[in-house]
Amino acid sequence: MAPAELGLEAPSTINILTYNCWGLKYLAKYRVERLQEIGRSIAAAVTTPEIVGLQECWTQQDYLAIRRQTRHILPHGKFYHSGIFGGGLAILSKWPIVESNMVRYPLNGRPTAFFRGDWYVGKGIACASIQTGQGRESIVEVFCTHLHAPYAPESEDSYMCHRTAQAWEIARLMRDAAERGHAVIALGDFNLTPSSLAYQLITTHAPMQDVWRTLHPDSSLASATHPAEKARRREIPNAKYNLRENGATCDSVLNTWRWSKQQQKQLFKGKSITVDQTQPDPRAKRLDYIFFSNGLSVSPRSAPWRIHSAKVGMTERHPTLDCSLSDHFSVEATIARAPPSPSSSEADALPKQSPMQEQSNDTALRKLTNTSLHPTLYTSYNPSPTSSFLPVPFTRTPSPPDAYSGQVLASSPNYLPSSAYDEILSLISSDKMRAHRQRRLRLFHFIASVIISIICFIAIWWSTQAGISFMLVFISTLNLGGGIVQGLIGGLFEGSELRALNEFEWEMESCREHAETVDGKAASVAGGVKKHESFANVDHAEGRNIGKAAPAEAE
Repeated sequence: MAPAELGLEAPSTINILTYNCWGLKYLAKYRVERLQEIGRSIAAAVTTPEIVGLQECWTQQDYLAIRRQTRHILPHGKFYHSGIFGGGLAILSKWPIVESNMVRYPLNGRPTAFFRGDWYVGKGIACASIQTGQGRESIVEVFCTHLHAPYAPESEDSYMCHRTAQAWEIARLMRDAAERGHAVIALGDFNLTPSSLAYQLITTHAPMQDVWRTLHPDSSLASATHPAEKARRREIPNAKYNLRENGATCDSVLNTWRWSKQQQKQLFKGKSITVDQTQPDPRAKRLDYIFFSNGLSVSPRSAPWRIHSAKVGMTERHPTLDCSLSDHFSVEATIARAPPSPSSSEADALPKQSPMQEQSNDTALRKLTNTSLHPTLYTSYNPSPTSSFLPVPFTRTPSPPDAYSGQVLASSPNYLPSSAYDEILSLISSDKMRAHRQRRLRLFHFIASVIISIICFIAIWWSTQAGISFMLVFISTLNLGGGIVQGLIGGLFEGSELRALNEFEWEMESCREHAETVDGKAASVAGGVKKHESFANVDHAEGRNIGKAAPAEAE
């Protein structure tokens, strides 16, 4: 049945949930029991979720287990297939999913890092168009993703370029969806903090709002031990504050999977361990996000959505195992329809306010919300001596998003300062040098293995002892097999990575050129204003001098 024939009534609120389930097959402890309980927790939530994005739900078995628990509230769902072992992404919905596809990231780890697995699971973006009512304007476009894991501190992270490229890819998809005039929801485990350059790309190039930071603009930029957060000179937050204000979803002291091995052993032996929520929590950080936008245009027939609330959830433990349900906590948010704005005739009939009354109202609203009417959520790159990315207010954008409606008022693209793109291009250059070097070494290994195998076969021809001949055949086989694998990786994968890096490099160079143009225009305008002010000061000074000289001439 077509969506228009279902008689769907447009909802006044949408409850959203994103959760990394940590469902690694054979590796994640108590996987089956935990994911079954995750399904029960979603179904029993006080605020019933209506759109759910899951990450690290790797097997169809686990997906179906969650579906069985939640089908009565989330009758529609899609498990996304990708890579060799699956993408681990799923979207559940109260409303019909009318269109879906899986977009794989061009840059997503390396096959040689088989012990990490990012390349083999084919990470990407699960896309779904959800029909929440009748008509095209009722479509909500949902993007669920899981970016490449860091595996090391920022200064040693060899996958930072890949993760930044992935952030760029999803930012482009979000912007395309917003330009179509649809409401857009992007959620998932982004494996980045608000202090990262990848976060800057998303919030600048996509007309989206970070739901948590919109409601908690003073929340942390990273963990308390990160240089970006240390620079703010804040006290180390406790676990309770991290949940309520900072939105920390990972590495919390409240999560049993982040405890020491000794504590986990005691827990698994049946010992009850409780954690005081006032305990300092220096390592906790926010890696899971919900981004939202009404789109670049809102249909006059429908009221825009507004961000209503957000919280960290799924913090409870398994009822019998007493362990956390995952190594992450969930992020839950609610968006609500804005009250309808008055028509032009109604607006003309309203009593006009004086500028003083309008200013008084604005001041009252700022006090009420503890934020500005239109806070600038776009941020710019500010390199520190420790090479951390510190976001600062970015005021280049002439029309920032509305904190309440999530609507971007202008469709012109925004840009980071050119120095940010220089930093990205430096990352790309380093990765390209590494890829070229690895490619040469692997191809050399392949050629050398072929030569060694030929020598072994010649030696076998002249060998008179069966034992020596067997060893030569064994060595030749292993050597040639390893050489062929290295040749395939060097000739095929490294070439693919280099082509993807070249594409990303071109796009960043283009953005830098546009950013330099915007910077130049801004500097020109600032210079003109300063010059005008200087002329005004001179004219004012001359006026004072003429006024003083006039009486003397009269005498």
